[in-house]
Amino acid sequence: MSLGWKDWNRNDIIYAVIAPILAILLIVLISKLPSIFGGGFGVVTGITMELEELVVIVGVPLVLGLVWNRWAGGASGFLMGSFYALYWANSFHGIHGAGTVLIAYILSAMLIGYMAGALNKRSENFIRLLISSVVAATIGGIMLFGIFQLSSANVVTGIVGFLLTVLARTACGAVVAVIAKVFMWYGITAVNKSNA
Repeated sequence: MSLGWKDWNRNDIIYAVIAPILAILLIVLISKLPSIFGGGFGVVTGITMELEELVVIVGVPLVLGLVWNRWAGGASGFLMGSFYALYWANSFHGIHGAGTVLIAYILSAMLIGYMAGALNKRSENFIRLLISSVVAATIGGIMLFGIFQLSSANVVTGIVGFLLTVLARTACGAVVAVIAKVFMWYGITAVNKSNA
């Protein structure tokens, strides 16, 4: 059955117009929080930057690795890690050792996506999704922190730096497992169930 041009309902307006507009306004508000609270690099800026990092180089590769396969996870990790490294490349321009930090973003994202897909093996079992996601994100965070330590341009050091790098990714892994399961409920997987 095809919908005609007059076949609109209240949910169409709520979920296709109002919800996306509210999401955009929320993102703009979050991006403006540092200037609202005095500018400079503070807690709000740090949290915003960490959320951006987690979405780009952890969330996307994890989701694709979990719902599709290890190759999709690894390839998306390479692409998203490369985009993130390019985003930061100008800030590190000319700093000795910056290449190690930038490549760490790429390698960590690739590892996370590939490992999540390899561990999950297209399973739709939530516990397996959760374990695969958390393990991949945690190991990716440990590797990222370790590679950072090889660079003279590194500013992420000590136990606090380790905890921020690793625990943020572990928490992201748990959240992404839930998101991947929701994707699977709606049929967004690599396996076509109509032919199975």
